[in-house]
Amino acid sequence: MSDPDRHVPTGPDWEALLDLAVSQAGYFSTAQAAEVGFSPELLIHHRKRGRIERTRRGIYRVRHLPAQDDEQLVELWLWSGRQGVFSHRTALALYDLSDVLPDRVEMTLPAAWRKRRLRVPEVLRLHHDDLPEQERSWVGHVPVTTPARTLRDCVAASVSPDLVRQAIAQGIARGRLSEEDGAEVVACLDRSEEGR
Repeated sequence: MSDPDRHVPTGPDWEALLDLAVSQAGYFSTAQAAEVGFSPELLIHHRKRGRIERTRRGIYRVRHLPAQDDEQLVELWLWSGRQGVFSHRTALALYDLSDVLPDRVEMTLPAAWRKRRLRVPEVLRLHHDDLPEQERSWVGHVPVTTPARTLRDCVAASVSPDLVRQAIAQGIARGRLSEEDGAEVVACLDRSEEGR
């Protein structure tokens, strides 16, 4: 049954695809391209003509758009079907809280994804949880856990207490974290250290 209000493209809409790509650091998925009238065959045609490049299965980039600082993260977010939220140490780095240097990109996917068999990109470390909307935010082109949620996740993941305390202080000083949220994370950290 079709939805009469849903816009069905009459043909490929390059401008719509370009607008989408611009909003996502130059990237788009095959599913998103289909929504604006691009078949897989048409994507291959544009790839051969040099307008787009395939960066991983089901993900493309418009070649002439300038590189963005967070484009690797956008590509990984599209890999997750736009379901992933960057979290833990990666979120700390995105917020520029503490001196953390993540060795891998950390992303939280919905809990139901735990049972999926995925070919996970090597650069990713996955976590699974159902994140409520109020614990999500955006940094640049990508979704990220809020600073308070990020710090609670870091405590639970046994991130260095020194880094967590540094992030709390910087978060409060920069207005990214309320005093109340900071105190709650300190309490979690204290309980965690007592349990060791």
